[in-house]
Amino acid sequence: MPNIVLTRIDNRLIHGQVATQWCGSVGANLLLVANDAVSTDKLRQGLMNMAAPGYAQTRYFSIEKTIQIIGKASPKQMIAIICETPQDVLRLVEGGVPIKKVNIGNMHMSEGKRQVATSVAVDDDDVATFRKLQELGVELEIRRVPQYAPEDLDKLFQ
Repeated sequence: MPNIVLTRIDNRLIHGQVATQWCGSVGANLLLVANDAVSTDKLRQGLMNMAAPGYAQTRYFSIEKTIQIIGKASPKQMIAIICETPQDVLRLVEGGVPIKKVNIGNMHMSEGKRQVATSVAVDDDDVATFRKLQELGVELEIRRVPQYAPEDLDKLFQ
């Protein structure tokens, strides 16, 4: 069973908040970006490696590779999975990745989305995906950084 200490949705993937605050807070020593596009984009990987803390390794896997390989993780690996979208998290969960809780950190505002929390904008597909995750027993929380209290989850479904 992989030791997943954090699963976070963040459009920015690895950046300052993830590197300096979340990793230390949850004790992560492996940052696993589960994203089909980034898994083959060496430039983006290089930029994220610069933001990653020195004590943590980074991996950039497609969603499918994450599903296939996560079960082989060493118990010493304290894994923070970072996804860009709730749909990617749902694919992981449906693929058998044992995700119990999802931290919703940052979902940028864009065409067709509505702002529902400080740093979270969603569309109807996102809301349906969050509902499906809840139906599958995944706990959700909206929280930008560990030292802030979680925001009201009901905001997602309004």
